[in-house]
Amino acid sequence: MTSALFDFDKTKALQMETDFLIGIDEAGRGPLAGPVVACACCLPPSAASSFLDVNDSKKLTERKREDLFKRLTQSDILYGIGFASAAEIDRLNILQATFLAMRRAAEPLSNLPGAMALVDGPHAVVGLPMLRQAPIVDGDAKSLSIAAASIIAKVTRDHYMQQLDALYPGYDFAGHKGYGTAKHLEALRKLGPCREHRRTFAPVKNLITPSFLP
Repeated sequence: MTSALFDFDKTKALQMETDFLIGIDEAGRGPLAGPVVACACCLPPSAASSFLDVNDSKKLTERKREDLFKRLTQSDILYGIGFASAAEIDRLNILQATFLAMRRAAEPLSNLPGAMALVDGPHAVVGLPMLRQAPIVDGDAKSLSIAAASIIAKVTRDHYMQQLDALYPGYDFAGHKGYGTAKHLEALRKLGPCREHRRTFAPVKNLITPSFLP
């Protein structure tokens, strides 16, 4: 039996008629290195009042994101996480790799009966027929479920980039998380790209020389 569940900003502007709402968002489309990471998050209405401080991950401090990440992932909410690697990004392009990561994230929740997926951005996820979808532009600012997914995806990716920093010293992945900062570009010019760099992205592609090829 369906019930009216609210997935809302502070004005409760968005309402969907469904049993389960799943917010889907990603982190890491723009960096020059590392994966794109997606999260699918089902935040039950009973838990909503405990997470009213959830917001678009980009509008939160790192400390606040870490706090919310811990609270979200240690609660009884349902979520899935999906990665698409730098190699997959180069092979598929960033949009298709993002869809791949989103499909991988949504798969654990795809059997929830009557579920509706709210996807951040203008596009429904290609290749996800098992879920009804509603793309929402600026969804991470409008939807509590999408905002929660954005936090889990962002912090998961940040933690992964910190691990890569130990594997590939010299690039400062822990600092810039793979984005094209001046320090990152300087390291690229000095060291060349590593296996975690996206070689189809222009700043990396333009620096590749035969001596840097694997």
